[in-house]
Amino acid sequence: EEPVLLAELKPGRPQRYDWKSSCETWSVAFSPDGAWFAWSQGHCVVKLIPWPLGEAELGCKTSERKSRGGKAETWSRGAAKEKTLECGQIVWGLAFSAWPAAEDGDTDPACAVGLPCLVLATGLNDGQIKVWEVQTGHLLFSLLGHQDVVRDLSFAPNGSPILVSASRDKTLRVWDLSRDVPFPSGDTFLLSPGRQVQVLSGHVQWVYCCSISPDCSMLCSAAGEKSALLWSMRSYTLIRRLEGHQSSVVSCDFSPDSALLVTASYDACVIMWDPYTGEQLRTLRHVPLHSTLDSSSEIHTSSLRSVCFSPEGLYLATVADDRLLRIWALELRSPVAFAPMTNGLCCMYFPHGGFIATGTRDGHVQFWTAPRVLSSLKHLCRKALRTFLTTYQVLALPIPRKLKEFLTYRTF
Repeated sequence: EEPVLLAELKPGRPQRYDWKSSCETWSVAFSPDGAWFAWSQGHCVVKLIPWPLGEAELGCKTSERKSRGGKAETWSRGAAKEKTLECGQIVWGLAFSAWPAAEDGDTDPACAVGLPCLVLATGLNDGQIKVWEVQTGHLLFSLLGHQDVVRDLSFAPNGSPILVSASRDKTLRVWDLSRDVPFPSGDTFLLSPGRQVQVLSGHVQWVYCCSISPDCSMLCSAAGEKSALLWSMRSYTLIRRLEGHQSSVVSCDFSPDSALLVTASYDACVIMWDPYTGEQLRTLRHVPLHSTLDSSSEIHTSSLRSVCFSPEGLYLATVADDRLLRIWALELRSPVAFAPMTNGLCCMYFPHGGFIATGTRDGHVQFWTAPRVLSSLKHLCRKALRTFLTTYQVLALPIPRKLKEFLTYRTF
């Protein structure tokens, strides 16, 4: 079943031709609970939209949100209201996470005492990271340290206030966003949210992407290099280089059970890895949709931009420069579905499945249907086991070889 375009949202302000405005949608994100969608729509603006979209929007092909004066309309559905975040700089990266609960005596009015609040981190063109409270749209604080564009952001999936940022300054930085983190200032200690924990150096080109494994043990980073780097989130040291691509690696993502890692490259290939052993398990090649095309003229058109796993871990979505959204089944080497899209830059699955959001160079965001699948009992058992067992631990189990191969995804 081919993906169906459900809705397309467009920036509500007129296009500016000043290069500083940048109209591209470099990043889209759903909150972990699926209640919010964030969209870097260009022009230094992030739109926060309550999910699901209204029936009128999901029922039509295109939906433009406009209001007087060129500003996006603020509307409400129940208690949630759409918000516009004026970031003041081109926005490249977005990431949602819960922020620790406020305590009695806390002067921050953003969150109710005892309740964590949902926050959105935005990576900006000048190297800043601005952290916003979603329910109110208030700016909580800024993180300073990067010397160039913050290209991507990733929060620890376990709910801890750890944020990793990837930058064109060729570094990754690890931040602790715990409330009242003490840090030294002269002879005293100040209390402030947001502390830089570690700087990870090892790339020699711009860092495009970072992804923390769901079990929070590993971090993968992709830069303008032929190899991706795998880091320990416990010791913040380099575990290994993943070498196999023939061009720049630009995107990466872990499977929901942390047992698989995929990397996407300008070489038009996605490589599926075992992150524990560094073994290449499978290569997915983006060939032209029509075999009659001259392959020599298509050498760059399949350059990949983004790859992501589906929530249950049985599908992948990829966006490439050949203007196609592809959906891949984990067990197959060819895509199971295609959808034509123009100038795609990023893709993201809805946390509960069924939808994919894609961003484009025009500042638009599109919502597509995605295959809904009922996971087999075999896959559910594998996913549950691999959530807490490494590949080496599985191989050490006193079980039949074929079962080990299945649990370590060697049965493709």
